[in-house]
Amino acid sequence: LRGIVNGIDYDIWNPETDKHLPVGYNKDNFLENKRACKKALQEELGLDVNDGKYVIGLVSRLTDQKGLDLVNAIVPSIMDGNTQMVVLGTGDRRYEDSFRYYEHAYKGQFCANIMYDETRSHKIYAGCDAFLVPSQFEPCGLTQLIAMHYGTVPIVRETGGLKDTVEPYNQYYNWGNGFTFDRYDAGLLLDAINRSKTFFFTDRYHFDEMVRRDMEKDVSWTVSAKQYKDLYLELTQW
Repeated sequence: LRGIVNGIDYDIWNPETDKHLPVGYNKDNFLENKRACKKALQEELGLDVNDGKYVIGLVSRLTDQKGLDLVNAIVPSIMDGNTQMVVLGTGDRRYEDSFRYYEHAYKGQFCANIMYDETRSHKIYAGCDAFLVPSQFEPCGLTQLIAMHYGTVPIVRETGGLKDTVEPYNQYYNWGNGFTFDRYDAGLLLDAINRSKTFFFTDRYHFDEMVRRDMEKDVSWTVSAKQYKDLYLELTQW
């Protein structure tokens, strides 16, 4: 068996040319322009406008497969006064209702968009600092690829394509492009989120280096297409 991950369409998902964003940005100017996207997102969604907040995004079908039971269990632990969370999606009623409740309980810190809105999804990818993909299983996954291309650090479970595409941060070598956890456990998801938050608040310079690495990583179909081509050429030798 040979595994080849998917890619994303750079004509649609490109923070430098994305017409849905208030300002475009790239790996060279994201420090200023991504901050502007964050401020615009906070204003649009009624969150407290504060660049110092750690904003976590989630764009997903609200189902068990996407790990929403883990997220649902730890939201109260995430809302610590320094963190904001934005959810976009529809799905199981219990998750829709839970996230609506959290929006009411944490006014100005939690926003539940129980809908699918293409424009808003682009704004969330651009305006957040981190992005959750805690799936039970995920053959490849596209949201973590989009998040990385938009300079939003992925926090994922080590399963399927998520493990293939997100290298966990190693503080000793200052390398990696996201934060991961292995077993399907709410406590481990919370730990991964807390590790990312600590990194954000205590070592912003190296956090921004990770953002730049994510934006430099080629997650387009060009890479995947070459792997398919190489595989076919290898097979036709026989």
